[in-house]
Amino acid sequence: MLRKPQLRLVVTFPTTAEALKTEQAARAQGVEGRLIPVPRQISAGCGLAWSGPPETEPALRAVLERAKVETEQVLTLTI
Repeated sequence: MLRKPQLRLVVTFPTTAEALKTEQAARAQGVEGRLIPVPRQISAGCGLAWSGPPETEPALRAVLERAKVETEQVLTLTI
């Protein structure tokens, strides 16, 4: 069954290590989302991106700052 496209917050990273650091920090802080393959409509240094509801952007940005995660792009996309 195909999923209906949804508006999502998508964060890309220069390395897999940064993506994994994000996953660990976001889960520890209870920020909703998960790692996904980078959507086809964008490109990124590593093949992973964080995807979550758009309304989680402020909380995720705070997590990224506290964990000193290096990101490439923070976008809102329909995927």
